[in-house]
Amino acid sequence: MTPIRLVVADDQSLIRLALRVLVAEEPDITLTGEAAHGHEALHLVQLERPDVALLDIRMPGLDGLEVLRRICGDPALSGTRVVMMTTFDVDSYIFDALAAGAAGFITKDADPGELLHAVRVVAAGDALLSPSVTRKVIGHYLGTRAASPHPDLSRLTAREREIVGWVASGRSNEEIAAALAVSPATVRTHVGRAMLKLGARDRAQLVVFAYRSGVAVPD
Repeated sequence: MTPIRLVVADDQSLIRLALRVLVAEEPDITLTGEAAHGHEALHLVQLERPDVALLDIRMPGLDGLEVLRRICGDPALSGTRVVMMTTFDVDSYIFDALAAGAAGFITKDADPGELLHAVRVVAAGDALLSPSVTRKVIGHYLGTRAASPHPDLSRLTAREREIVGWVASGRSNEEIAAALAVSPATVRTHVGRAMLKLGARDRAQLVVFAYRSGVAVPD
């Protein structure tokens, strides 16, 4: 199996060191480069074209959000998935990061296993959306912006709309399947159809569309 190629960008040397040591023990992940600021991070991603880039949201020079936008706006870097890192579990930039194309986000104080899980999940093409953090961030977003329904929302069936709401809560396909007493394959089918109808490039963007459209999320 080809190892997941990873780039890390953070202005704190201790964070980079910790990630370097962590990844060194994992045979399926290879750290191909580190960056201490935004311009360096963008250049490194352009040079290495990694599978996953872990970007700090707040960096000198170009911040992580601008680096993310440039990565997602470059067709040559379409194979690179981005996970944003933040010090706090509520960060005003996180929703914008998801909307700009981030595959997810994770806090820097997450357990080592969660960080490794994040890399593997997004490398596999899924989105990393922690339910507790996602709810806090989106709750902040909803308190400051009016809903703007997606123009194709009416194309969703009632079941697809329901499952999109569950997806927006940050739950996995397996968790949604258990809650609705259906198979994970059924959930995947509905999620895939909803993404196609709404033009969502990935699960993270589906969450953005759900909240902007005011789709109810189960408690």
